[in-house]
Amino acid sequence: MTPRSILDNVPSGFSLLVWAVIWELIGRFGGVDLIPPMTAILAKAVELVQTESFLKALAVTAQAFGIGMALAIVIGIPLGVLMGVWRPAEKLLNVWVNIFISAPLTALVPALMPLLGIGQTTVVATVFLFAVWVLVIDTQAGIRHVGGSLVDMARLFGGTRAQIFFKVLLPGALPEILTGLRLAVVRGVKGVVIGQIIIALLGFGELFELYLQNFLMEEFWALVFLVFALAFVIVELVGVVERRFDFYAGSR
Repeated sequence: MTPRSILDNVPSGFSLLVWAVIWELIGRFGGVDLIPPMTAILAKAVELVQTESFLKALAVTAQAFGIGMALAIVIGIPLGVLMGVWRPAEKLLNVWVNIFISAPLTALVPALMPLLGIGQTTVVATVFLFAVWVLVIDTQAGIRHVGGSLVDMARLFGGTRAQIFFKVLLPGALPEILTGLRLAVVRGVKGVVIGQIIIALLGFGELFELYLQNFLMEEFWALVFLVFALAFVIVELVGVVERRFDFYAGSR
């Protein structure tokens, strides 16, 4: 077998194993207190998920993430549809959507605190702001990319505007909408963690602050990896749904 064919047959998770081994060696022999051995971190993660503090933080974080994402979906998808089907809405709103999606939204979190208070409402708003704009853009793109021939054929067969929208435009745009949802979930996870860390009084942000203040690096890295794992699972679940609807893309 050639080196290239060997690399092609390497499992995708192999890089994680290599990375974990390197981390373990650095933790054991590198003399860096900030990086504990990987085995110690994984053992601490198993302990951590069984603690009441972690379960409470998870519940608070899940609530903020869920509400923020729900608001992003309820507002972002209809707004993207409106911009996709009505040119004046696109001209009016497109500049603002692009400003917000490219802006450093982390800097807005302190500005939200005087308006919304130092609490869960600010975290929900942060999740919403991180997630909604990519949903708007991808939904708009999905509507725009639906083949004009499909719309013309629906009209030729006497389809009403509602029928064209629900049976042609929306199903045809579904792959892009689901891609936007997957990306919005990624940004929403960032938003909820950033919001909680800046406030440092809620959920995982409170635990991060506690572990750093007391230099509990095993607990800190265990929590980091757990948050990564939770985000990965959520994104993969959305990806599974996205792949199940990929057949709509071939109809355009």
